[in-house]
Amino acid sequence: MLSFMTKLSAWLMFRPFLLLLFFINLGGTIYGYIWYGWQLAITEPKFLIFVPDSPTASLFFTIVLGLWLIGKRSGLIEALAFITLIKYGLWAVVMNLLTLVETGSIGWMGWMLVASHFAMALQAVLYIDHYRFGWLSAAIAAVWTLHNDVIDYVFGQMPIYSSLSDYSNQIGYFTFWLSVACIAAAFFVVRDNKERAVSVDQS
Repeated sequence: MLSFMTKLSAWLMFRPFLLLLFFINLGGTIYGYIWYGWQLAITEPKFLIFVPDSPTASLFFTIVLGLWLIGKRSGLIEALAFITLIKYGLWAVVMNLLTLVETGSIGWMGWMLVASHFAMALQAVLYIDHYRFGWLSAAIAAVWTLHNDVIDYVFGQMPIYSSLSDYSNQIGYFTFWLSVACIAAAFFVVRDNKERAVSVDQS
């Protein structure tokens, strides 16, 4: 099992695969911003950056992949990508499944969103051994994430699911704790990075 995970970790950083993943995420990011177009059109300018949550998360990861491809890193962008990919990937899966329960159908588009957003969260987890962000980057990403929750559920800028509008308080509560869980996961990554660095220094 350990050998398989080692091979998988190496394969994930194989340059042609990184390039493929870069273009997949870039395409998904562009599509995501287009998908949010109608909501952005009715959003006050000061809130625009906080509305398209999922495409912004995939944009962070696209930037991470682009930096890796040219041999560079940004701890802050890696932390933002890790937290927001998992958060909004899982969030969208749950919202679409709740819509299914509420309405009885979500159509092919809904199932496409379930699959693509689950893939967002999955890719963030698969690359967990390759992030190198530290405590400061994780803390700044945590502030961004929680601040976004405030904008969404205090100022009413959350993604609009009309069939779930009666449950906005419950969704806001769920989203807050999902953010906390993803932030906690990021701090575990930082801790593991520190332990790995110490292990290398002692070897």
